[in-house]
Amino acid sequence: MIYFKLRKSTYLFLFLLMNFQLISCDKKVQNLKSTTLISHKDTLKIKTGADRTALYLSKLKDKNIAIVANQTSVLSILQREEVAPNVMGSKKVRYHLVDYLYNYKSINVKKVFSPEHGFRGKADAGADVEDGIDAKTGLPILSLHGKNRKPTAKQLKNIDIVVFDIQDVGVRFYTYISTLHYVMEACAELGIRVIILDRPNPNAHYIDGPVLEPEHTSFLGKHPVPVVYGMTIGEYGQMINGEKWLANNVICDLTVVPLENYDHNSSYSLPIKPSPNLPNDKSINLYPSLGFFEGTTINAGRGTDFQFQRYGAPFFKKTDFSYTPKANEGAKYPKHKNKLCYGVDLRNYKHLSQIDLSFLIDAYKRTPQKEKFFGSTFTIHAGTENLQQQIEQGLSETEIRKTWQQGLEDFKKIKEQYLMYD
Repeated sequence: MIYFKLRKSTYLFLFLLMNFQLISCDKKVQNLKSTTLISHKDTLKIKTGADRTALYLSKLKDKNIAIVANQTSVLSILQREEVAPNVMGSKKVRYHLVDYLYNYKSINVKKVFSPEHGFRGKADAGADVEDGIDAKTGLPILSLHGKNRKPTAKQLKNIDIVVFDIQDVGVRFYTYISTLHYVMEACAELGIRVIILDRPNPNAHYIDGPVLEPEHTSFLGKHPVPVVYGMTIGEYGQMINGEKWLANNVICDLTVVPLENYDHNSSYSLPIKPSPNLPNDKSINLYPSLGFFEGTTINAGRGTDFQFQRYGAPFFKKTDFSYTPKANEGAKYPKHKNKLCYGVDLRNYKHLSQIDLSFLIDAYKRTPQKEKFFGSTFTIHAGTENLQQQIEQGLSETEIRKTWQQGLEDFKKIKEQYLMYD
């Protein structure tokens, strides 16, 4: 009787898995070391571009490949396993894309390009990252946040296809879209195809913030888009092409491998942190609002375990909440290192569907020497000089937001041409 119940539950388990597509891997790939994928909210139903191997593996066959990747470049597939005597089931496992493609028969992976924070995603924000060698595969790793931010013709010599697979968070001053721009531009100039394996944008549920003004273009913002632009990185790549934002109006031979079971309102919790100082869902949701503090003298949680979930400074008046930033992974030299900071704890703050300027306005009011509040990079984070002037003039959040509206409406009309999902 016990044996019958075991078999019944086993068959029920297999029935529930029938809607998954089993992907056949060659023997070499099956032997790769893997880990069980942790489930997060909609992650179970959403398939990333990387997951959808049937849509791109054949395109890579017998080609020389370069991969733009970091620690987020993973794919999950179903593999068969024995779940009971003489009964086979399946489990979902995760591989790093570089490992997977490097070990896949007839695909010739030649090198890896890494963005800001490096291939393993541990370098400080803004820090130069050196070239290196991947210990696991022996592949050369070429930094796109060191000596050069655009791949050189020499680095791309004999490459047929560049595969781009990096988890973005949908914020203009988060530099992965600038890296995408330069990769597309270099490949367009050399006639090399680019394949973007699309990933969900955890901030895709809204569009907000000032639109970047051309005179403030930098690596923190290369295109006339709002701070929060509401597109996946694949959609964004299509917009770069369509709006002819690449130098000399070159057009990249671009293919986007789309997501499955995704729309812009999907709740998506990243299984791997996209950079050292965005450790969880709360920090990613607050980042568009607290990211402005990068251009000020205010600490936004760097040097703590709650990055972008608090803000403070030693010169704020004493409050019930305080913390002391210390050197840690991704923040060797946080603002006000080893100094007691008073401020505001946002760990339990509401989920945002627009930029919240109250933090910036509040911090400015708390600062005694207001002439020292704004730093040299504030304008390139904001994309406009207006925001600093508006804060200094004492405008309310409502008044400031009104000045963004025409730019946002114009941008929404542009982006509609490039959307791939509802």
